[in-house]
Amino acid sequence: MAKAIRMFKTGGPEVMEYVDVEVGDPGPGEVRIRHAACGLNFIDVYFRTGLYPQPLPGGLGQEAAGTIEAVGAGVTDFKEGDRVAYAGRPNGAYSEARVMPADILVKLPDSISFDTAAGMMLQGMTVQYLLRQTYPLKGGETILFHAAAGGIGLIASQWARALGVTMIGTVSSDEKAALAKANGCTYVINYKTENFVERVKEITAGKGVPVVYDSIGKDTFTGSLDCLSPRGLMVSFGNASGPVSPFGLNELVSRGSLYLTRPSLGNYVATREQLDATAGDLFSMVESGKVSIEINQRYALKDVGQAHIDLESRKTTGSTILTP
Repeated sequence: MAKAIRMFKTGGPEVMEYVDVEVGDPGPGEVRIRHAACGLNFIDVYFRTGLYPQPLPGGLGQEAAGTIEAVGAGVTDFKEGDRVAYAGRPNGAYSEARVMPADILVKLPDSISFDTAAGMMLQGMTVQYLLRQTYPLKGGETILFHAAAGGIGLIASQWARALGVTMIGTVSSDEKAALAKANGCTYVINYKTENFVERVKEITAGKGVPVVYDSIGKDTFTGSLDCLSPRGLMVSFGNASGPVSPFGLNELVSRGSLYLTRPSLGNYVATREQLDATAGDLFSMVESGKVSIEINQRYALKDVGQAHIDLESRKTTGSTILTP
C-alpha cells in the first residue's frame, strides 16, 4: 500500500483525499516508481475543478521524480534503480509510488536532484517548446510573457536572457516584479498598477512585440492581442483566470493579420525522440547554470489542499513541490 491523493468528485481543494492505494506490479510497457518529490502545477487545478475532464475516481498531478522499483515486460530503456523524472498524463503524480507507462519517463542526470527535477519538468519543458519551438527565438527579439514570477515565468526569464532576448513580463505585485527582474526579465509591469498594453507600446516605441506568451487566459487575452505587431503570434497556453471567451476571427484581421496558437506540451513530446530532445535541452540549460530552478514552496503531500489554496490565490512564486 502507498499513500496517494484521490478525488471522487470535482470541486474545491477539499475534494482531494489523502488515502491508501494498492500500487501493484507493472504490466507490459510499465514501471513502478517510488517518488522522492512531486510537482505542483496550475493544470492540476483545471483537473480538480473539472475544467479539464477526467474519469473519476482518479488521481492528480503530472510531474514527479524518483527511483524505479520494478520494470514490466518489454521495457528496455529503463531498469530497477534508475533515477527518472517525468511530466505529462496520465494523472497520478500526487502519490508515494505508482505504476505508469515507461514511455513518458526520462533518465535524470546525477547532477540534478529529485527536488529540482520535480520542480522543473513540466514547467521547464513548457518553456523549451514555447521559446525554442512554438516561436523559435533567435536572439534580439522583444517578447511579452505573462506571469513572469511564476514557475514557468522565472525559467522563461532566465532562458530568454541566455538567448539574448529582451523579455517584458507582467506580475501582480512589486515583490514579484523584483523576483522576475532578478531572474533576467528586462522590463517588469505590475498589472495591478499599470496598463500593460500601454507600457508595452511605450517600451517598444509603438511597434508592439512579435510574440506574446499568455497563460492567464480570459483576463489578458484581448490586451495581449493589442500588444502584438502586425503578423505577430499570440501563444495562449493556459487559463489561470478562466477560459478565453469566444471571439470572431476579425479580431485577428483588424490588428494586422495576427496568428494564434493554443499549444500543449503533449504535442511537442509525443515521440521518444521529441521527449529526449526537449528534456535534454532543459537538462543542458540547468547543468550549465544558465537556468536555475527556484523552489520557493514545499508542502507535505497530505497538505496538498493548502498548496492548491496558495497557488490559486497567487501567493506562490517559482516552483512548488510536494514531499511524499
